[in-house]
Amino acid sequence: MDKVLLLNAGSSSVKWKVFGIESERVAGEGEIERINTPQALVTAKFNGEKKQSQEPNLGYEDAVRMILNKIEEFKIASLDEIQIVGHRVVAGGQKFKKATLITPEVLQEIKNLKDFAPLHNPHEARYVELMQKILPNVDQYAVFDSIFFTDMPESNAIYSLPYELTQKYQIQRYGEHGISHSYLAERTAELLNRPLNELKIITLHLGSGASVAAIKDGKAFDSSMGFTPLTGLTMGTRAGDVDPAIVPFLMEKEGMTAEEVMTLLNDRSGLLGISESSSDMRDIEAAWQKGDRQASLAREIFINRVVKYVGAYFAELGGIDALVLAGGIGEHQIDLRLALLKQLRVLGIEVDEKLNQANQEGIISPKDAQIKTMLIPTNEELQMVRQIKKEI
Repeated sequence: MDKVLLLNAGSSSVKWKVFGIESERVAGEGEIERINTPQALVTAKFNGEKKQSQEPNLGYEDAVRMILNKIEEFKIASLDEIQIVGHRVVAGGQKFKKATLITPEVLQEIKNLKDFAPLHNPHEARYVELMQKILPNVDQYAVFDSIFFTDMPESNAIYSLPYELTQKYQIQRYGEHGISHSYLAERTAELLNRPLNELKIITLHLGSGASVAAIKDGKAFDSSMGFTPLTGLTMGTRAGDVDPAIVPFLMEKEGMTAEEVMTLLNDRSGLLGISESSSDMRDIEAAWQKGDRQASLAREIFINRVVKYVGAYFAELGGIDALVLAGGIGEHQIDLRLALLKQLRVLGIEVDEKLNQANQEGIISPKDAQIKTMLIPTNEELQMVRQIKKEI
């Protein structure tokens, strides 16, 4: 049976999942972490089993070959069964509005769009090239995180810059996490048994990378992320919204280059920068429970920024039918989720504490609540498969 291999690549890790193209069922999945370190961690899950190993000094090409070896070793699929390789690509700009077969021209455009996602697109392009080298006869598709947001209303999409520059350089909000937000919107409509185009929804993808989307008439209406994935909410290592005047200020006061300031905002800020201990909300929660002041501050700021965006989007949409929580933090941090939802009660958003504690997919607000508060584990890979299937 024909299968599709999906890759979600980062600078030091790559997640993979194998689906049946027609069945949309997962045959196996895994992750390689700590690439280009003395000990990479290799994980594979299949048939209800999980196997881990440590491998010394895995480079990027080694990682790709290791993935293919694990797929064959555990009989997840033969390489002949892999008919398509799909890649999550963060930035597609206005150029790409659907899942796209990767040609040399498309690959070059992905590289050219690195300014829109400097931490993501270059690594994703590298994995495309590696897969082309190892599986040269297999079609590869790019599924862009920005697709969902390409048709946002112009009044929400662009910044208050000279319009000429906006048009010349395509400066606007490109969203990101669009694969997740589109899945969450569709799954919400399915669970509520209502047409998506009749719903007004706010979706929260809360993880190390975090974003909020406003969805109206089945389409993206607004997004917390901007020209790049740096802006919006406080994230694991990303600062989120800051006054742009901070950039020249730090350049002058700290003797930093613009590139060094951008590295600080992307890699050393957010939860990590505030807490000075960890970028992982699990660590922040543990330290908060022990009374750590800076961890408590990081937690408070994270919740505060989400509340601000939800309030703004609630007003923009003129009320909502559903609020959806997802992502590593949204799905698993029960106490934080409860604290966040309690702050939103002023909007009529309610939570049933027992349902919240149960931590299962579905509605977690009281039965008679007008606004449905929902917990939905996101499934970006399944959404990628569905978008690819539309184009093959």
